[in-house]
Amino acid sequence: MAHRFPALTQEQKKELSEIAHKKKKKKKKKKNADESVENTEENQKKKKKKKKKKDSSINQSIEKKKKKKKKKNQKDNQGGAPLAGTNKETTIQGLDGLSERCAQYKKDGVDFGKWRAVLRIADQCPSSLAIQENANALARYASICQQNGLVPIVEPEVIPDGDHDLEHCQYVTEKVLAAVYKALNDHHVYLEGTLLKPNMVTAGHACTKKYTPEQVAMATVTALHRTVPAAVPGICFLSGGMSEEDATLNLNAINLCPLPKPWKLSFSYGRLQTRRQPRRLL
Repeated sequence: MAHRFPALTQEQKKELSEIAHKKKKKKKKKKNADESVENTEENQKKKKKKKKKKDSSINQSIEKKKKKKKKKNQKDNQGGAPLAGTNKETTIQGLDGLSERCAQYKKDGVDFGKWRAVLRIADQCPSSLAIQENANALARYASICQQNGLVPIVEPEVIPDGDHDLEHCQYVTEKVLAAVYKALNDHHVYLEGTLLKPNMVTAGHACTKKYTPEQVAMATVTALHRTVPAAVPGICFLSGGMSEEDATLNLNAINLCPLPKPWKLSFSYGRLQTRRQPRRLL
């Protein structure tokens, strides 16, 4: 039965879904004509000149894309607020005035909003209070984004600081994601018009036991398969402080994992480093 008070119109849903599913058009490959050109000194000079011009054009194109990317994405949250009575846990803040800011972002040509909630594994962490408060804040943010025509990138990150093993991280990740999607449903968020940016399921940096990319992939996809609805169009993994090589190997193993994956899987690695240092909340 249709909801008595629909959160979004059909037109709004259509726009959000199209943005979330947006794909780059594949360019047709140009045939290589160099094979039919005589290999003379003059032709080699022409070829080098042409390549230099092409490289310059590519660099200019990259700079334009960087500027465009900055405009198309907007980070909305305003840092963490402490949760009293917990082991130094926090929740995100910045909901006040968010609707007005999102409306302005949309006028400025922005398509996506991003909100990051941080949860850590430690003594009594994450607490039920921290999980629920961050889930509700993410859901409220997502709803406000959609009301203003922005696709919310929902980012609940279980950070890998600590000595916990892979199984413990999987357990916590499942609890966090389950709470997030329950909250998104409670807030009438249109899942087809959202993206998820989660952590991979990994052991803590101080864990002495080492795991293979295949083990990380199985734990990650299992956690997602149990908690993330198929209606979500895409999942963009964050690097979680891993090295570039480890993050790439894990992502490759995730894509090769035999478990069902009804979402498009990709990555969003903002910064890669060999070891994660304690991070100040943004």
